[in-house]
Amino acid sequence: MVRLFDRHRIRNVKELDGMWDFSMEGVEKRYRLPVPGCWEQHPDFLSHRGKGCYSREVYVEKAGNLRLEFKGVSHTADVFWDGRQIARHYNAFTPFSTVIRHVEKGSHRLEVYVDNTFGEHSALHIPNDYYTYGGITRPAAMESLSDVYIKEMHFTPSRVGDVWSGRVEAVVCNLSDRAVFVALEGSLKSWQGGASGEPEEHDTPAEADQPFCCAEAEIPAEGEAVVVLEGVFPGVLAWSHQAPKLYLLQATLLWEGEPVDDLIDRVGFRVVEIRGTRLLLNGQPVYLKGFNRHEDYAVDGCAVSLQHMVQDMDLMQDMNVNALRTCHYPNDERFLDLCDERGIMVWEENHARGFDLEKMQNPNFEKQCEDCIREMIQNHYNHPSIVIWGILNECASEEPEAREMYRRQYEQIRKLDATRPTTSATCRHFTDICLDLSDVVSFNMYSGWYQDCSVDERNKQEIEWIRRSGGEGKPIIVSELGAAAVYGYRDRSRCKWSEEYQADLIRKSLEVYMQDENITGVFIWQFADCRVTEEGGWFASRARCHNNKGIVDEYRRPKEAYDVVKECFARYRQE
Repeated sequence: MVRLFDRHRIRNVKELDGMWDFSMEGVEKRYRLPVPGCWEQHPDFLSHRGKGCYSREVYVEKAGNLRLEFKGVSHTADVFWDGRQIARHYNAFTPFSTVIRHVEKGSHRLEVYVDNTFGEHSALHIPNDYYTYGGITRPAAMESLSDVYIKEMHFTPSRVGDVWSGRVEAVVCNLSDRAVFVALEGSLKSWQGGASGEPEEHDTPAEADQPFCCAEAEIPAEGEAVVVLEGVFPGVLAWSHQAPKLYLLQATLLWEGEPVDDLIDRVGFRVVEIRGTRLLLNGQPVYLKGFNRHEDYAVDGCAVSLQHMVQDMDLMQDMNVNALRTCHYPNDERFLDLCDERGIMVWEENHARGFDLEKMQNPNFEKQCEDCIREMIQNHYNHPSIVIWGILNECASEEPEAREMYRRQYEQIRKLDATRPTTSATCRHFTDICLDLSDVVSFNMYSGWYQDCSVDERNKQEIEWIRRSGGEGKPIIVSELGAAAVYGYRDRSRCKWSEEYQADLIRKSLEVYMQDENITGVFIWQFADCRVTEEGGWFASRARCHNNKGIVDEYRRPKEAYDVVKECFARYRQE
C-alpha cells in the first residue's frame, strides 16, 4: 500500500510490492527478498554494509508511457529498465520517480542497484546515532501515463473571517512533440474514512462533491506548465488536532474534451501562524506535546510495516500526545497519512544530524541537503498535519561558515513553502549564532543525564540566553529531553540506566518545561529504542548498540516512564 487512500481513478497504477530477486555484491548465493524491506532482516546480512541488486520481471499490458515511483531506497539507487539506466537517486527518506516513454507491451526487466555504504559520496548518511539500513525500504509502484499528465499539485488553504478558500497549483507535463491545449477541473469531496472517499449518506451539502474551478492552459511540447485553480468553500470544516477533518481534492485533466489523467490528494483546511511567542493553529494557540520517533522496529528495521505504524500511533495517543517530530529525516507518507487522520501535529525535518563543521564541508553536503529539502516539501506539502519544517539537528550552528548554510536552507524552505514556520534543534548551548534565522527556537536539553545539573536552573539559564542571542519574542520548544533505560533493568537505588531513573527524570523535566509559560512545546527523546551504527564511536555510549532512551523498547514493550508520560501529558497544558 503506497498511501492510505486511492490517488487515481483514471490513471492505472500497479504496486510493485512483493518478493524480488536479490544478489549482494561479492556473494555468489541468490536470494528472494521482500519489497519493501531491509536486507538486514535476512540472517546472512544482519549488519551488512555494501551494494546489492533487486530485480524482477514486470508485465506491461498496453504500449505507452510509464512512470516508476519509489518512496524510499536506502540510501542510493541506480534504476535500470531492460538493461538501460533510467534513474539515479540519493537519500533513503525522500521519494523519486522517473518516466519511460514509448514502452512496448510485454515483459520487461526492472533492476534497482542499492548502496548503503559510507564515504564522501554520502554526505548525509554517516555513522550515526541511528542505523542506515539497506534496501528498497518503502513502497514502489508503476503507473501508465497519457502523453499529457499531472505531475504534482499543491493545495494552499486560506481563511478570511469564517470563509475558507483554497488555491491549487498543478504541474502538467506534456510528453508529446507538439504543444497541446488542456483543461484542468478541480473538485472537493468529504473524506469519511474509506480508501475511495465515496460520499456518505450523512454528508452535508458542504461536505459532498464540490466542483469548484476549471482552467485551460497550453502545455509546450516536451515541457510543463503550472495550472492554477482557485475556489471558495463555504461550510467546510477546519482541520485541527481536536477535530482532524479531511477532504479529497481531485484534479482531472481533459485533453480534446476527454479525461486522460487525474490526481487525488487528501487535504485539510487549516492555517499555521506565529504570533509573538505562541504557535497558532486556525487562530488558536496550541501547545505541542509529543515524541521524537525514528523509523525503526526490531523486526522491520526502517521498513516499518503499516501494522506497526498503527501500533506506534495507538501507543503514543494512549500517552496523550498531540504532536510528533520526525527525527531526523522525512517520514514514510503512510505514517504522515495517519497523522493527518488522527490530528497529530508534525514537525518534519530534512536529513542531517549531529554534523560538525568538517562534515558540513563535505563537497556533497549542501547539494544533498538541498535535494532532500526540495523533495520533502514537494511531496509532503499537502499534509495538513505538518505544522513546522526543521533542518540540521544539532549541527555546527556555532560556526560562521555553518551559519551561512543554515541561512541558505531556511531561504530555500521559505521559497518552497511560506505557509509553515521553520526551526532547528540546537545543542550548542550558549554558543549558537543562528537563533535569529528561524521562526521558532528549539533546544535539546538532557539535564540530569548528560549534564549533572538542576532541570529548573538550567532551563532558566537557557531561556535567558535564547532571549539575548536572537530568540527574543519567538516561540520556544524543548525539542529533546530524556534519559536512557534498558528495558527490564530495575534498581531500588534508582541509578542511571534503570527504568526508575528514567521515569523520575522525565517526570521532573515535564513538570518544569510544561509549567513554564516561555515554552510552547516539548518532544520527549524518544518514543522507542532504536538501533545505532557500530561504525564510529556511537556504540561505545549506547548499550546493546541501541539508543535506549525510548519510553518503549524496540519491540514496543513499555518501560516505567510510559505511565509517567501519560499522566503528565494529561495533566499539563490542555490547549
